Amino acid sequence: MSTETASKEILIDVRALPPGTCRSAIIRTITDLPTDTDLIVAAPHDPAPLREYLDVAHPDAFGWSYLEEGPDVWRVRIHRLTA
Repeated sequence: MSTETASKEILIDVRALPPGTCRSAIIRTITDLPTDTDLIVAAPHDPAPLREYLDVAHPDAFGWSYLEEGPDVWRVRIHRLTA
């Protein structure tokens, strides 16, 4: 489930997505993410593997910060730094 808010943020709550579709939905959204727009990801676990993927596939293209660190929900802000 993806929604846009007024402050140039896009939210994906992967808890609402069917199993096995989360990573592809996030990567698709990140690929299309405009510069200076944030993607907020809410997940039932630490999405650290996603950060590792981004660091390898798109070095220095995204910033990452934790907004909430469990135990029931993890939320991270991913910010596009370069196009």
